[in-house]
Amino acid sequence: MLAAILSLLFPIIIVIVIVLLSSIKQINEYERGIMFRFGKYFKIMNPGWNLVLPIIDTYKKVDIRTKTVDVPEQEAITKDNVSVRINAVLYYKVFDASKAVLAVENFNYAVSQLAQTTMRNTVGSVSLDELLSERDKISSTICKIVDEATDPWGIKVENVELKDISLPEEMKRVIARVAEAEREKLAVITKAHGEVEASENLRKAAENMATAPGALHLRTLETINDLSSDQSNTVIFALPIEVLKAIEGFAEKERGKK
Repeated sequence: MLAAILSLLFPIIIVIVIVLLSSIKQINEYERGIMFRFGKYFKIMNPGWNLVLPIIDTYKKVDIRTKTVDVPEQEAITKDNVSVRINAVLYYKVFDASKAVLAVENFNYAVSQLAQTTMRNTVGSVSLDELLSERDKISSTICKIVDEATDPWGIKVENVELKDISLPEEMKRVIARVAEAEREKLAVITKAHGEVEASENLRKAAENMATAPGALHLRTLETINDLSSDQSNTVIFALPIEVLKAIEGFAEKERGKK
């Protein structure tokens, strides 16, 4: 009799053990599990072994590590009506696994689509110059907008980086011409500043020579010495202004006597 009972209980015990073993589900440290009991949200399954009853319970794993989303290249029109193509990379992580499962159907796809739309809208609100010179500011704006929109989904957007901005060829040529004109403008301004400084220095030198007797004569001799070191056959003699004035005065006196 006992043997018959044991023979009947043994298969049942085996089945129970198999069911219990199959009901143990492992959640890794970088994951969280969302358990449903009779189709209703029951609890969050923490890392480790968790018991999931067959038929009664179901569960879904959610990876809470930081994810990288490569936002596909988008064509947008800036505020000043310039067509550009841009792409970006977005970093986000799940901070509330239950919201990520219950509030949105596919949070990975939803975040990607939201980032694309936000990127186009943000680029459309700035000019081309702002887009090229303030990329960090625009990236921060996109990050803030996407983060606020995904907060009800239990998702934290950590960073958004604009990777590349592609311009039409004709616009590249226009920008190159503008840059060239700007460089020419700076060159002219620098040259004018140099002329002003040079004239100021010449004025000071002339004042110093005028107040120091013999300074002009010494400067003339130095100039002749510099020219004599040249290997050419040309001989240059510099005549001081004082000599010319003396000759002119002597000539006027002679004309007065006559």
